[in-house]
Amino acid sequence: MSADQRSTTAASGSGESTLTVLLAFAANALIAVAKSVAAVLTGSASMVAEAVHSWADTGNEILLIVADRRSRKKPDVAHPLGFGREAYVWSLFAALGLFAVGAGVSITHGIQQLFSSEPATDFGIAYAVLGISFVLEGISFRQALRQLRAEADAAHRDLLEHALLTSDPTARAVFAEDSAALIGLVIAFAGILAHQLTGSPIPDAIGSIAVGVLLGVIAVILMDRNRRFLVGEPGTPEFREHALAKLLTCPEVLRVTYLRLEFLGPHQLYLVASVDLVGDYAESRVAHTLRELEERICTEAPVVRRAVLTLSTEDEPSLSE
Repeated sequence: MSADQRSTTAASGSGESTLTVLLAFAANALIAVAKSVAAVLTGSASMVAEAVHSWADTGNEILLIVADRRSRKKPDVAHPLGFGREAYVWSLFAALGLFAVGAGVSITHGIQQLFSSEPATDFGIAYAVLGISFVLEGISFRQALRQLRAEADAAHRDLLEHALLTSDPTARAVFAEDSAALIGLVIAFAGILAHQLTGSPIPDAIGSIAVGVLLGVIAVILMDRNRRFLVGEPGTPEFREHALAKLLTCPEVLRVTYLRLEFLGPHQLYLVASVDLVGDYAESRVAHTLRELEERICTEAPVVRRAVLTLSTEDEPSLSE
């Protein structure tokens, strides 16, 4: 697959992200209600942690929907580079919520249960809810996995590498949260089963703490990735090589002496370059040539949202040498 095709595939990923987030929201809302009922009926600490986890995920999906919608707003006079970074702001809020609510409440409740806990009851209800939750979470995870795997294949990365490096924070968040949810369900099952077999609520409480620690780790990773994109994440070496090659194939361009790519939002790059043009034309013609080149770059590489070209000085070394 060519770099142009990869750019087009990445740009089309925005619509896929919307479907991924909506499916995750529907699944988490249903699961949160079921787990809450099971937590009340069984008194299981792990089930309480799982219920809190699902409610946190449900709230997070709302923030991710807001992130997706706001990042799609068209540029205006006050924001000529668009609103793409809104995606990272709202995704950062979602990660903070996962850390504070999901991890904080689960760990706190688990510690409390270690010192003042009562045996759980109605284990069958807990197992049934965990099983149903695993199926629903699996459906949501499959959608997130399908989206990321297609993007990873197009970018020639392995799945986990792409999950960390992708510029789409909503796809990364859903994938990470669904992965944590499936692992958390296994931890909760183990804690409840150990509680039933031993008659001691301590394994159940430890399960709650373990779920909280898992959520904390996931939240910290998501916060760090969003922070990096807010500060200014540079384009990948592949995109840089592609952009440089594109500029050098233009018959008007003799040399490229400076090139900077930075993400403006999901699948949106900002390109700044200094070029040496062929010939020695009048200022007016040079200005028109630069504007035409900027438009051509944005058209031929859809992932580049905005391009700004300036003239190189004769003493600047060429990047292609």
